[in-house]
Amino acid sequence: MFANNRVFFISASIIFLLVLVGAFLPEQFASVANQAQAYVGQYFGWFYLASIFCFVVFLLYLAFGKYGKIRLGPQDSTPDFSFFSWINMLLSAGFGVGLVFYGMAEPMIHYLGPPHGMAEASSTEAMHLAMQYSFFHWGLNQWAAFALVGLIVAFFQFRKERPGLVSNMVEPVLRNVKFQRPILDGLDVLGVVATVVGMATSIGLGVLQVNGGLSYAFGFSDTFMVKLAILGLMFVCYMMSSLTGLDKGIKILSNFNMGLAMAFLVYLLFKGPTVFILEGFIHSLGGYISNFVKWSLTVPPEEDGAWMNQWTFFLWAWVIAWSPFVGTFVARISRGRTIQEYVMGVLVVPPLLACVWIAVVGGTAFDMQINGVAPLADNVAKNITHAMFDMYAYMDFTVILSALTLLLVFTFLVTSADSASYIVSQMTDNGSLNPPMYKRVTWGILLSAICLTLLATGGLSALQTASLLVALPFAVVLFIMMWVLMRELAEDRKQMLYDLYHRNEGTPVGADIFEADEITTPPVEERIKRRMVVTNPRLK
Repeated sequence: MFANNRVFFISASIIFLLVLVGAFLPEQFASVANQAQAYVGQYFGWFYLASIFCFVVFLLYLAFGKYGKIRLGPQDSTPDFSFFSWINMLLSAGFGVGLVFYGMAEPMIHYLGPPHGMAEASSTEAMHLAMQYSFFHWGLNQWAAFALVGLIVAFFQFRKERPGLVSNMVEPVLRNVKFQRPILDGLDVLGVVATVVGMATSIGLGVLQVNGGLSYAFGFSDTFMVKLAILGLMFVCYMMSSLTGLDKGIKILSNFNMGLAMAFLVYLLFKGPTVFILEGFIHSLGGYISNFVKWSLTVPPEEDGAWMNQWTFFLWAWVIAWSPFVGTFVARISRGRTIQEYVMGVLVVPPLLACVWIAVVGGTAFDMQINGVAPLADNVAKNITHAMFDMYAYMDFTVILSALTLLLVFTFLVTSADSASYIVSQMTDNGSLNPPMYKRVTWGILLSAICLTLLATGGLSALQTASLLVALPFAVVLFIMMWVLMRELAEDRKQMLYDLYHRNEGTPVGADIFEADEITTPPVEERIKRRMVVTNPRLK
């Protein structure tokens, strides 16, 4: 039994120990975790920047190169989900809760403290720079690692019909290594621990944000019992969603989330300073695009690296650490799409909608700030969980907007927790597409128990920082996975061309992925033979 579930037992044991340390030694744990993260940022921040940029370039090469028409599944397969549901599920799993709060708060924080001192604080230039850097942090780069892991997992899981595990994608490189099995299991354990700890702390922080909103907008007390009630209700909801399966629970919740979010955006856009928001969006988008390469590869001097450690390095580490979770979920819902469709969908639509959200919500807040309607920047600096509700206090329908925002955050939390329990169950069940319900329930209970323990002891932030330390080794693993994927894609394409010449009836499946000159050139065997003759004249 242990042999078949060793990743499950080892992961659960490590997580249990981490939670104990975070619960009973929160200050010491926080100190060690923060020092370790600062060290990694100082000496390896450049590696995070270079890695994320390489992931973007690699994905674009695959999308627009000769592999773009290969499907993530049999070549004649079709997508499992409609484009609308697919995008909604991507958004809900990827950054739902974070974007609701940081969409307004991050621009305000950068407005008060411009990146690298590139503008005077609280100036018009600082406002534009704040919006552009917020686009940068929530845009293309953030989704690069998610998209890369998702693409690799989907290719192996649906095209090659192998378990969608990190170890399975690295295994070809370690075939001749003596201690192969422990290393492969260690990689799977690394992914599970990063996912569970990161998800648990995020759910816990989300509970704090919901409690903060209830306290600020509706007068609820800020006590442990209220947090317990919020967590308990969320647990019941995401367990019910889990029981309905991926096709119903997560899909329905995701569609609801995005429908509510889009309605919210439309209201703010047309009720607020519409022209100011649209002008700000275009200006910020242009600045983001023009500075994309420069900012993606900017490493400040060591004495000026505090801002990068706090923001860009931290966020890129978070993206890489969470890529096993988000990437595996993205893979699960992307079966049947071509590589080009997948890359363009994942790298363009969610980042673009994120930028629209920041432009609308942040633009509304900036209009209030610069016109003296409300001191929102100072309020954000005091308490980030109240940021959105501070803005609503100066708008019509304050109570309704506050209630809808709390509902949106809550349903995003439920969707993320449901996705996490499903993916972690899959990761600890040898990559099964339909993991047993007892594992999903077990991980759901563990996620809630971790949140409850850390909420009671104040160890959330420390554990979240500690979870980011897995980003450094996992970035190296991602480069290995990229190399394996390129080799597999080349073999796959060669096999398809070989099969194309050995079918005599009808139009061969997959013929559309080749260029006309490739199809009319001699068969694979003849090409290989000619190449051998050229390189070895004795074969003539």
